Amino acid sequence: MQTATLALGTEPVAPINAAWAALDERAEWEGFSRPVAGRDGWWETYLAIDGMHCAACSLTVEEALGQLPDVDGVQVNGATAMARLVWRPGRTRPSAWMAALQRAGYTALPAGDMLLAAPRLQAQRLMLWRWLVAGFCMMQVMMYAVPAYVAGPGEITPDVQALLRWASWVLTLPVVLFSCWPFFATALRDLRGRRIGMDVPVALGILITFGASTAATFDASGPWGAEVWYDSLTMFVFFLLSGRLLEQRLRDRTAGSLEALMRRLPDSVERQGADGQYERVALRRLVVGDLIRVLPGEVIPADGTVTAGDSRVDEALLTGESTPLQRCAGGAVIAGSHNLSGLLLVRVERVGAETRYASIVALMEQASVQKPRLAQVADRIANPFLLGVLLASAAAALWWWPVDPAHAISVAVAVLIVTCPCALSLATPAATLAAAGALARRGVLVRRLQALESGASVDTVVFDKTGTLTEDRMAVLMRRVRPGTDPTQALHLAAALAQHSHHPVSRAIVQAVAGAVPGAENITEIAGHGLQGQIAGGAAGRVLRLGSAAFCGAPLQDTPAHGPQVHLADERGWLASFEFEEALRPDARPAVGRLQAMGLRVLLLSGDQGGAVLRLAARAGIDEAYGQRTPEDKLAHVRSLQLRGRRVAMVGDGMNDGPVLACADLSVAMGHAVPLAQAKSDFVVLGSRLSDVPALLLQARRTRTVVRQNLLWAAVYNAVCVPLAVLGFMPPWLAGLGMAASSLLVVLNSARLARIPGAA
Repeated sequence: MQTATLALGTEPVAPINAAWAALDERAEWEGFSRPVAGRDGWWETYLAIDGMHCAACSLTVEEALGQLPDVDGVQVNGATAMARLVWRPGRTRPSAWMAALQRAGYTALPAGDMLLAAPRLQAQRLMLWRWLVAGFCMMQVMMYAVPAYVAGPGEITPDVQALLRWASWVLTLPVVLFSCWPFFATALRDLRGRRIGMDVPVALGILITFGASTAATFDASGPWGAEVWYDSLTMFVFFLLSGRLLEQRLRDRTAGSLEALMRRLPDSVERQGADGQYERVALRRLVVGDLIRVLPGEVIPADGTVTAGDSRVDEALLTGESTPLQRCAGGAVIAGSHNLSGLLLVRVERVGAETRYASIVALMEQASVQKPRLAQVADRIANPFLLGVLLASAAAALWWWPVDPAHAISVAVAVLIVTCPCALSLATPAATLAAAGALARRGVLVRRLQALESGASVDTVVFDKTGTLTEDRMAVLMRRVRPGTDPTQALHLAAALAQHSHHPVSRAIVQAVAGAVPGAENITEIAGHGLQGQIAGGAAGRVLRLGSAAFCGAPLQDTPAHGPQVHLADERGWLASFEFEEALRPDARPAVGRLQAMGLRVLLLSGDQGGAVLRLAARAGIDEAYGQRTPEDKLAHVRSLQLRGRRVAMVGDGMNDGPVLACADLSVAMGHAVPLAQAKSDFVVLGSRLSDVPALLLQARRTRTVVRQNLLWAAVYNAVCVPLAVLGFMPPWLAGLGMAASSLLVVLNSARLARIPGAA
């Protein structure tokens, strides 16, 4: 394979693979990097790291990348095997990252190139083979060990016993040389870096057990004693690999939303050329204004507007909306959505990093490299804890050696194995990633994993009104009619004229009608007054007017109007009056009711007039509402709640919600929110469904419960098993079973969060 040498300043580094050097082309690394907002000349890149097995690997990768020149920051999440670099093109290049990681014992791929992640798939298959070899050899070794356990004194002759031990030794060799290699490689890498990772005590336990058993096999009368532990060793390795294999599968399942998004866009697209013919071009060649053709079954590659065609579009992965949406000429489509049924011609409006798809990927990438607070604490205590494990093992061996050297070795190995803090290190990240993955599949993006901890303690939810509780349209609030007139018929007659107007109030009348709208003809629009026309069909010839009170001869009201009014009149004069208010989201009242049922206090803060705010709050079921609040007033109100000990979640969508979203203990932005509101938020509800707000808070509470259960189990397990191992009551095979079982229990308990109860 060809190699090259990259000079950083005047000092050359290790030879660099030619395939890596291809990544140094600006056109290439711009494809999986983006500029850092507010830092001119700096870029951020996400890498998928291969070869990570424990929490200590995070520190190793951070050190390997962080020491490179022009790299300003590195964040690594061991649970997702993702790394984020902030770097500046100059003395470092992507090929230098790959070389540095290789020297540290890892490999990597750009996170934007998950589709080509063949090395990771190969590593998964290799792990499966290691597990199968360990399982097969364990069963055979256990079969040879049974006679020694069940036979009485003198029933097995020395030559038969030696034969059984030699057979066990031969079967244990593949386990040690092949199945155990990941433990040895990681432990060796940690020791070279003068660190103690979780695989160090595991590797020592395996080597000591195999070494002592081998010495006893070769010389049964030697100083190491006559006891062998091949059955314990193979069983321990099998249990440990079983736990890691299951952990790998569950991690891929719960943290796979980002990879699913990265694979969503096609490599090429059919674009209309100057001659009117369609040709297939690379996706990166697409520009704003292009006309593209999206066939049934294809993924839409850019944000745009449908110019021709009719189809159903699946946006579930991006918005959480499970029902396919109808799209025809004039409809908007977003990159990453799936064209299901018909051919669509789409005029491109946003491409690349400007698409909504790209913003979603960016949010998920940011969340994937973050570590919850408890996970950071676990990482910090891992090294001193493991050092204590080694000292405890050595002390136990010294204590038991004068009594029985063979038993001393058994105790030392049991202590090394049983105290491996795998369950502790998995307790928090496994739970938070499972919870975040479930929310992402529902259409709720978690921008900060720590927000799941904050959300569990929220006791007050504050809503903005316009665009959050309400839709961007008007709704018919109330209607009054002339005596003897059917209100439903009056609404249908009004809709007959309103369908010829694009005014928001006219659209609200048409949308309020259930069923077909009567036809109208000879429509005339009188500026400043309204519409006039004749009704076709059964009421043919009947002239109606729809508009202002003066135009329709509407009577004076005893009570003031709550909102805009439109009136209807016929040849006899005034016929009906309609009042309008902002349309409440259909799921607003159920969502508020569910929040209140969870014991949360719900408030409404709005800049609108007080009367309108109170009326809408009553319709939504909110008891506390405050109108005429400026952004500064909203911020002061939330801060006053926090000063009184309240933990506040703010739900908003507008530009003026940015300050209060940043101040709140937990912030939720609706999917249609402006970028500033999303940038200040902890969660983004892509589908703009208010029902997702109680769902995410409930998921946060469930996550806190599961994390506490995991940590409690890890603490109880160590408190019970460590003294038993030190006192010699726990053989190595039982220690291995206990350690593997504790890790499996933590992972399986966390996997319960991968599904939200009652989620649609």
